[in-house]
Amino acid sequence: MQKKLKLWDATMLVMGSMIGSGIFIVSSDMMRNLGSGYWLIAVWIITGIMTIAAAISYGELSSIFPKAGGQYTYITEIFGKMPGFLYGWGLFTVIQTGTIAAVAMAFGKFTAYLIPALNNSAPIFQSGSFRITWVQILAIVVIIFLTFVNTKGLKNGKILQDVFTSSKILALLGIIIFGFLLIKDAQWAQNMSFGWNGFQNFGREVGNDLIPTEWKPIGGVTLLGGIAAALVGSIFSSVAWENVTFMSGEIEDPKKNVVKSMVFGTVIVMILYLLVNFVYLNALDRDGIAFADKNRPAVAASEVIFGSLGTVIMAILVMISTFGCINGLVLAGARVYQSMAKDGLFFKSAIENNEHNVPGKSLWMQGIWASVLALSGQYGDLLDMISFVIVLFYMITVFGVIYLRIKKPNLERPYKTWLYPITPIIYLIIGTAFCILLIWFKPQYTWPGFILILLGLPVYFFINRKKVN
Repeated sequence: MQKKLKLWDATMLVMGSMIGSGIFIVSSDMMRNLGSGYWLIAVWIITGIMTIAAAISYGELSSIFPKAGGQYTYITEIFGKMPGFLYGWGLFTVIQTGTIAAVAMAFGKFTAYLIPALNNSAPIFQSGSFRITWVQILAIVVIIFLTFVNTKGLKNGKILQDVFTSSKILALLGIIIFGFLLIKDAQWAQNMSFGWNGFQNFGREVGNDLIPTEWKPIGGVTLLGGIAAALVGSIFSSVAWENVTFMSGEIEDPKKNVVKSMVFGTVIVMILYLLVNFVYLNALDRDGIAFADKNRPAVAASEVIFGSLGTVIMAILVMISTFGCINGLVLAGARVYQSMAKDGLFFKSAIENNEHNVPGKSLWMQGIWASVLALSGQYGDLLDMISFVIVLFYMITVFGVIYLRIKKPNLERPYKTWLYPITPIIYLIIGTAFCILLIWFKPQYTWPGFILILLGLPVYFFINRKKVN
């Protein structure tokens, strides 16, 4: 593979893949579960510590295995083909493609702010609860377009990624700065007045709107459940940074630049995320965050900051953000399926590079399945189910750092995990606590993801039936 991505490009890929639509949406549900500015900030800090600790730990593996496939390669090399396949199976069926579909739909929905006819027009097709809308068609057009662009060479995808990621970072910085300069009636003191007391208010539905009811104090076990539920949103908004490892084969000096891009990228994004939540807490009161129209606190805050123009400004920002995020996900994901195919664990045709030296067929397989998920409307449910599994695979990979240190202490490590073994242990402790809390309080987020991954087992044995015989 040609080494066309420099450190800047790799960092833009990390940041661009992380910043999608989540940061503009998830804080509403987080506030409904916790009811305090202190706890909202605390959960984002916990997520930041987790994310950065994982990125630092992954750096060691990226220096040992500096080739395409990233996390799939690490799991396969350390634990064997079956665990590697199950990760790749989950990535193709839901994790990568479902995220592409969800972010593309977010692009479509925010575009509908600027073009109301997209929302107001009748469904193209409807049968019972299933329907096909123009927003879905727009989402699919974006997926297909960015897939096509990336089949025309790495340079095109790289340029798009650099431009759109830079644009959304500058736009986010603008929102953060003006979010403190232009606010006349700051809500910060009120939101922070609740201290470490937890509250929950899930409201009641009136038509298509969610109306606040009474805030109920929570503590002890119920508060732990609220923290777990809030972490689902913040963690989902902070994943996909590992996409850069999928591209290791095309990054200059991957033994150094992959880890640098992951650490730089995750640190910058988590700081931006924290500052954006400071803006929410400064611009909106507790009900304003928790019950923002259609769970969009970013739009509500932007209206307070910029007036009636705020909706347009935020819609454009989210369109830029989601477009760049989709491009990063499309660009990186196909490299994993190509690596799987080379190991005999995916369609053989995915092995081939096209005339532009990129895995064209792998890109189209990913794009078509992501489009099917967008058309089905099931991507949101699937992603809720799979968040737990994403963290599990992160934990398995981070544990791989410790496992290799014990099993192969003399292995060449161009980069060693900073503060080892504290850093990986921190991630494993927080990740374990998160998974236990979810199993306990939110089982609907856990067992469906398990089942989906376990469905990969018969597929794995079917693929390997000749080898077994």
